[in-house]
Amino acid sequence: MADWIAVASAEHVEIGRRLGFMQVGHGKGAPLKRLHAGDRVAYYSPVRVFGGKDFCQAFTAVGTVRDERVYQGDMGGGFQPFRRDVDWFDAQEAPIRPLLESLAFIDGKTNWGYAFRFGLLKVSADDMDVIAAAMRANVPVDA
Repeated sequence: MADWIAVASAEHVEIGRRLGFMQVGHGKGAPLKRLHAGDRVAYYSPVRVFGGKDFCQAFTAVGTVRDERVYQGDMGGGFQPFRRDVDWFDAQEAPIRPLLESLAFIDGKTNWGYAFRFGLLKVSADDMDVIAAAMRANVPVDA
């Protein structure tokens, strides 16, 4: 089992939460193939709306990858992004700033956003536990 952070706007994360899937990198398939069933994933949302300037800077979802299937969905307008199904936990949004000192993948407080530049990053189980606790995630016993 591995732990991952994906990056997307809060608006896009909410769509995925509601429908039980995740997407990364504007619908690219290759990054999703790095994940496996049972892996934990948390979303970090730098902004509320894609392309907007209303900062969110919070973890907005956390769950486990359901199976090994990567597939294309239909978002309309010819956009067919690749997805993975995720079982999302009940959780609350958690701002990142109070967590900066506790997260090992963050190298200093000055350029902390740099860690998220590729849209999907592997993190330690300890970091994921910090994030899930901050989100008050209701993690099932078998997760």
